[in-house]
Amino acid sequence: MTAGIDWASTDHACCVVDTNGKVISRFTADHTGAGLKDLTRRLTKVQATQVAIERGDGPLVEALLSAGLTVVVISPNQVKHLRSRYGSAGNKDDRFDAFVLADTLRTDRARLRPLTPDSPATVTLRSTVRARRDLVAHRVAVCNQLRAHLQTVFPGAVGLFADLDSAISLAFLTRFDCQDRADWLSERRLAAWLAGAGYSGRTTPAALLARLNNAPRGATGPEGTARAHITRAMLAVLTNLAEQIKTLEAQISEQLALHADAQVFTSLPRSGTVRAARLLGEIGDCRARFPDPAALACLAGVAPSTRQSGKHKSVAFRWAVNKQLRDAVCDFAADSRRANPWAAKLYADAIARGKDHPHATRILARAWLYVIWHCWQDGVAYDPAKHKALQTLLKQDQQAVA
Repeated sequence: MTAGIDWASTDHACCVVDTNGKVISRFTADHTGAGLKDLTRRLTKVQATQVAIERGDGPLVEALLSAGLTVVVISPNQVKHLRSRYGSAGNKDDRFDAFVLADTLRTDRARLRPLTPDSPATVTLRSTVRARRDLVAHRVAVCNQLRAHLQTVFPGAVGLFADLDSAISLAFLTRFDCQDRADWLSERRLAAWLAGAGYSGRTTPAALLARLNNAPRGATGPEGTARAHITRAMLAVLTNLAEQIKTLEAQISEQLALHADAQVFTSLPRSGTVRAARLLGEIGDCRARFPDPAALACLAGVAPSTRQSGKHKSVAFRWAVNKQLRDAVCDFAADSRRANPWAAKLYADAIARGKDHPHATRILARAWLYVIWHCWQDGVAYDPAKHKALQTLLKQDQQAVA
């Protein structure tokens, strides 16, 4: 018996078919603790040991795995195309989709791979890293809003320091939130405030004061006071986001240090803590999920999609991928070229062939994934001395110098 479950936020449509594709049972389970227990009980009762579903995480999947059932993930894009097997209308119906999932698992189970969950440590690390990334995106959005607001009401504060969301910039805006308060500053007063705020930049107080005075005047008087309330509200949000990001970064550092595969990813050039944690969290620790480097490269979206029909052959960008994994791998690859000659050469060669920066980064990321996969499978740290391609390049450079 095979089962298909069409996942939803409030209830789940389930369908069970036998070896001939005949529907044995249909029912709907509520998305509650009791509902999930009843769902697994009914599946066990009809001896459905394999379940197809459209997503691989969440309480429903946890309940199915805890009940000892084999879970197979079939993506929504695949289900969309599989509907045409059973009719040309293409209508979306939860009960019908549950049947499509169950029958596809029956007919194509040899091509489908069971879901193998990562360890709890990896799942926790992945959740923390993704939460930090979401907060960083919120911080960037709020910072852009604050910049647009200040361009109108207090332009001098926008380009005063290197980053608008830096600690010194936020401290300055907290103390001088409008043009009227900034007009009180003199070179001596600004120098005293910078010393008290612990400013460590190289720009002199005279230069900073000149930036303030040369900028267009902001709103003053009652209007400036009223607009200052908006400035303080955005500052409060931005400051709180910065604090929460630091808290999550401390948790990421602790979780990464306790992970068994930490040395594999922290040994990569310019991986750092957060970047290494992102790679580990997105790749996971289930070795059976990626039997070869090509499988990992395809899921990460750094391997092109090749289509061939007759004499026509095209190579295109791969869209159906794990976007979180692609972003993590490309972020690492783009920065690794600054510390690794082999990576720098691969990137430079791609640029010389006419590739743009994103394409060249994906080419480099694909090469890195082959290295990472071998280190990950063996559970060993990356050692530049054992990287044959890197050592060959270094020897060539030495011979050229000699």
